[in-house]
Amino acid sequence: MYKLGVIGLGVRIHDGVLPSFYELAGEDYRVTAVADINPEGVRERLKNNPRPGYASDLKIYTDADEMLAKEELDGVLIGTRCSLHTPMAIKVMEKNIPIFLEKPVATTFEDLKRLNEAKQKYNPRVAVSFPLRYSEIAVMVKEIIDSGKIGDVLQVVAFNDVPYGRVYFHDWYRDENETGGLWLQKATHDFDCLNYILGEKAQNVYARYTKKLFKGDMPAGLTCDACEKNKSCPESPFVIKNKYHDVVRGEYCCFAKDTGNEDCGSAVIEYQSGAVLTYTQNFFARHSAGRRGARFYGYKGTLEFDWYKSEIKVFMHNAPRVETYSFDGGGASHFGGDLKLAELYMDMLSGKSTKSYLDEGMESALMCLMARKSCETGECINIPEL
Repeated sequence: MYKLGVIGLGVRIHDGVLPSFYELAGEDYRVTAVADINPEGVRERLKNNPRPGYASDLKIYTDADEMLAKEELDGVLIGTRCSLHTPMAIKVMEKNIPIFLEKPVATTFEDLKRLNEAKQKYNPRVAVSFPLRYSEIAVMVKEIIDSGKIGDVLQVVAFNDVPYGRVYFHDWYRDENETGGLWLQKATHDFDCLNYILGEKAQNVYARYTKKLFKGDMPAGLTCDACEKNKSCPESPFVIKNKYHDVVRGEYCCFAKDTGNEDCGSAVIEYQSGAVLTYTQNFFARHSAGRRGARFYGYKGTLEFDWYKSEIKVFMHNAPRVETYSFDGGGASHFGGDLKLAELYMDMLSGKSTKSYLDEGMESALMCLMARKSCETGECINIPEL
């Protein structure tokens, strides 16, 4: 049985990652220790939302160093807030323990440099939480493109219209010091998947963003329940639930002085082959306006996919034919990608694989950091080698 430790037992690890591990490995693993700065929150989560896979004698620590020093662990999952991903990953690398690392792997240029130096020093085994590249849809898109069916890809139009975007303004995700901003929070997934499908690296990026909606002069730290407008404000939990029939995703006022994050953003990326990709992410689209996918244009045909529709379409240019591939995701987490991630990590634990996926995580983070820099400077930014 593999003994796993968790640093930062948040919703993603508890509700998304560990259930996939249990579905795949069952009794072959147990979470025997957790390090979290909020131990009472951990106990409450385990009590109110129990999940299989935890040891009956689970140890809970408030300090990751203490857990790593006292526990004999076969693997460690890191699910802290984003700003701590790099320092916690380096701590585990020093112990030569296989890591499951949430994205983004770094939120600053300085952390990315530290992570790269640690990689060179320790040669770690790391599975980065990029489930989209392992979804059945993404794998088949790559197969079709690699087959030459649509010809060489010359242009890509990618999109992520996030129907649950309120979470980035109403919840802790609004703190850009913690997340690194929405390029690193959302686009990191899409950039990684697009890099995987295209099979090449980006060489430059030009990006811009817009912030006109979610800003204002309401007091910093204001919560909706403390506001006199909580029954009329278009972004109050009362209106969201009773008028828009949507899910409430936080309690902070999104028209306050401390509301971070942009409303939407766009990037133009040139790849080494000369292919040009445009990518947009939008955080005020709602309900059926949500979509996530891309269009790939080749001389022979155009391929389009959307994870939300669970569908791929191939439009042939030299024949009046459209091929449609439909998928039954069955509600699988991250469109089936989480289960594949669990398999990759279990292979690391068992010694079947010594491959590390940290390079892909760093490449995506670098692209996001350069997009953020381009937004700040207004310039097209070259993406250097790691």
